Amino acid sequence: MQAAPPPNVFESVATTGQEEFTLDTAAELAAEEGATQIQGKSPWVLAGRRLRRNYVALAFLGVFLLVVVCCLLAPVYVSQVSHIPQNDVRTGAVVVVSGKKVNVISQGGTKIVNGQPVIKFGGVPIGSQWGAAGGKYILGADELGRDVATRLLYGGRNSLFIGITSAAICTILSVVLALVSAYFGGIVDWIISRFFDLIWAFPVVLLGIALGTALSVNGFHHGPINISSGSLWIPIGVISFVFIPYIGRPLRGQVLALRNREFIEAATAQGAGPVRIMFSELLPNVASSVLVLFTLIVANSILTEVGLSFLGAGVQLPNPSWGTMIQEGSRLLSTAPQISLFPGIAIALTVLSLNVFGDGLRDALDPRAKIRIEHG
Repeated sequence: MQAAPPPNVFESVATTGQEEFTLDTAAELAAEEGATQIQGKSPWVLAGRRLRRNYVALAFLGVFLLVVVCCLLAPVYVSQVSHIPQNDVRTGAVVVVSGKKVNVISQGGTKIVNGQPVIKFGGVPIGSQWGAAGGKYILGADELGRDVATRLLYGGRNSLFIGITSAAICTILSVVLALVSAYFGGIVDWIISRFFDLIWAFPVVLLGIALGTALSVNGFHHGPINISSGSLWIPIGVISFVFIPYIGRPLRGQVLALRNREFIEAATAQGAGPVRIMFSELLPNVASSVLVLFTLIVANSILTEVGLSFLGAGVQLPNPSWGTMIQEGSRLLSTAPQISLFPGIAIALTVLSLNVFGDGLRDALDPRAKIRIEHG
């Protein structure tokens, strides 16, 4: 009788008998993909295959793309549905609902001016009206009679533009600084690392408020760069700056681990210069981390923009954004909650979808980083 082979102690480690931490991820991945299916396939092809099997991540990616498409179609919505521009103030406007005239802003009473009674408009904005003549307030109006749905879509355009653009600029700057710092080392690494530490020492929101408030007063005018105080590039620049260490520090650590590897020594022996080594040898090996960090930073940038705009240090009125809409609606939560409710729902869906998709993308690009708990 042949004796049974000894158990592989490196395959799993039992804990309580009810749980098992699987550590042999190489064998696990081979079993999942199939030995014949992974031969000759690039890591990006395999990552795409794993991502396509993650239906939850793909579903939330679809939610994010739906939000983006709806915001991009804001001009179509204005021209075909609401017929109300984003900044059109209609405090004294009247719409016809079911044959009856209804004030967009309910009358707040009258006051006497030069002996004549004058109607004051300081009441409650109109609610959702689908078939009104003279303007279709599908999601109601705000305190100035502006269409909430129109400003929601245009505000989403601004919030998404700021979030994606600032995340892209931040990622590019962080990657360059991390590569230069880790590759050259010495005094260059010390200066860049202290720069990361300096920004890291300040809370993101407080630093963003300080910079945003200072720049929103007079703008940014240095040399050939002239940015007005109400420009969207002010919050873009502020958010790009405050998030640099959150990408640069982890990437610097990864590049430091790769700097002395054999393939770098081989490239140096073949006469490759620093720029070629950094961008042709080191960068492709950290590209998956860059992609995942970019996805997560977009979500954080949108949340930061919302917070800054809510506090008056981001997008400046009358330009709409989800943050300014929540701030404007905070005074009417009891009478017109739709002004703040719908931007809040849009923010939650956008940020949640980006975070879930980012987690799925990370699992697809780096499956060895997962530690699974199997319940037996």
